[in-house]
Amino acid sequence: MRLFKSRTEISAMRKSARVAATAHQRAMQVCKPGMNEAEIHAELLHAFISKQCEPSYIPIVGGGANACVLHYISNRDPLNDGDLLLIDAGAEYDGYASDITRTFPVNGKFSGRQKDLYEVVLKAQLAAIDEVRAGNPWEHVHETAVSVAAEGMLELGILTGSLEQVLEEESFKDYYVHNTGHWLGLDVHDVGEYEIDGHSRVLEPGMVLTVEPGIYIPPGAVRVDEAWRGMGIRVEDNVAVTKAEADILSVDICKTIDDIEALMAQ
Repeated sequence: MRLFKSRTEISAMRKSARVAATAHQRAMQVCKPGMNEAEIHAELLHAFISKQCEPSYIPIVGGGANACVLHYISNRDPLNDGDLLLIDAGAEYDGYASDITRTFPVNGKFSGRQKDLYEVVLKAQLAAIDEVRAGNPWEHVHETAVSVAAEGMLELGILTGSLEQVLEEESFKDYYVHNTGHWLGLDVHDVGEYEIDGHSRVLEPGMVLTVEPGIYIPPGAVRVDEAWRGMGIRVEDNVAVTKAEADILSVDICKTIDDIEALMAQ
């Protein structure tokens, strides 16, 4: 029953996503070098509570290499000029959760390498969202994101070999370390089977899921060029399955490089 949302439930989830989007926008606009992760955490909480919402989980505010720690919640380190900041934060409205991640430069301008890797993650996410259609198996969302991300990492020299080899040997898992999404609803990781009788579940109208590809290159990744090390990027949206194209509930917060830089420059 919880897996299939009614119109009223979708409306509540859209509201929670809008509140979360406001929090992410506030974080982007106030962020600058020399601030602390804790200060950004406080800005997120302000945005949630002022809209009569609570955080749906402890926000992740990871600057620099902290973004490579998947469930980093210490949120206490300084934000350095030239680093990226990954924020994973959602609001809870009327019992329903949102779950949004954005990654942006602390100083408001992506460097060349940051742009290159960010574009790979964003391209993977957009391709995966396009697979969120009634009748498609759940696993197609993940497989599409992985394929696009792996191809991008090959082009950047982060991975070596052919795309077929990388996918078969799963060497992409060195830097793409989690699934591309999960059910969302009354809990952030909501109830619901992902397989039925050993086969991937088919998406149906009323389901809501996250789509969140990520690439994380920890400081100790000695097999890649030093310029990539310590960089973690994830882009996550909340998506409802319909009879037609996907309904992106978290559409109110920008995610292209140009839009992020323009917002932060205001």
